[in-house]
This record gives sequence, C-alpha cells and structure tokens, in this order.
Amino acid sequence: MPPFHLAFRVDDLETTRAFYVGLLGCGQGREAANWIDFDFFGHQISAHLGPRPAEVLMTRVDGEEVPLCHFGAVLDWDDWGRLGERIDAAAASFVVAPHVRFRDEPAEQGTFFVADPSGNVLEFKAFRHKVAMFGEGRP
Repeated sequence: MPPFHLAFRVDDLETTRAFYVGLLGCGQGREAANWIDFDFFGHQISAHLGPRPAEVLMTRVDGEEVPLCHFGAVLDWDDWGRLGERIDAAAASFVVAPHVRFRDEPAEQGTFFVADPSGNVLEFKAFRHKVAMFGEGRP
C-alpha cells in the first residue's frame, strides 16, 4: 500500500515536535520556519503553522460522540495496546479512552482518540481480524 501524505495546521512547532516525536515515536523529516514533516507510521504528515478553527464538530460512531475531523493509524493489536499504555503513562488526556468496539464480532476493533497540543484529534485503532478493516468479514 503506498504511503499517504496529510498536511494539517498547528499552533506551535516545538510542542508539535515533542508530541509526535517524543510521545508517539514518529521520526522527523524536513522542516522550515513554518512547517515540519513527520514519519507517521510509514506515512508523511506535515504540520503547518496556521489559525485554529472556531469549533470542533462532533459525530456519533457506535453510540458515542467522536470528533468529526481526525486522522490516525491502524496498528497491530499489540502495538495499539503499547501505544495506549505509553500515552496513559505520560499522563496525556484521551479524547476517547482505549476500548474495544464490536467485541466478539468479525469487525472487533480497539480504538482510542488523543489530541495533539494544537487540538488536532488522532484516532489509533487495531482490528482483531485485519480483513475487517475495509468491511470484509463484517455481517
């Protein structure tokens, strides 16, 4: 699968670097005075300085409110658990705490949401059965 590229806005480059490199373990790529590239689990994301949006829009997924605008990564089950533990140990606040959706169904998945220092929301998830990622195996 080819890597994707995502550009997103941030308030401050140093706190962004500390979050993505220090907490999430991303590699850092090129940078300039107003942006930084990161290796986000094999994908290129670019943090650009810019104005903060006026409001955070929410939507309902599986009966819970989640931020409508978010991005993230699908990890292996064990890596997902370790990242959640690392974020929890760092006393970072979860937007949605780690939990399992669709338990004991073909689409069983672990998920959690965390916000970076600029308020960008990231979702990390893992599928018990990888074929369910795009709907295969779901009744």
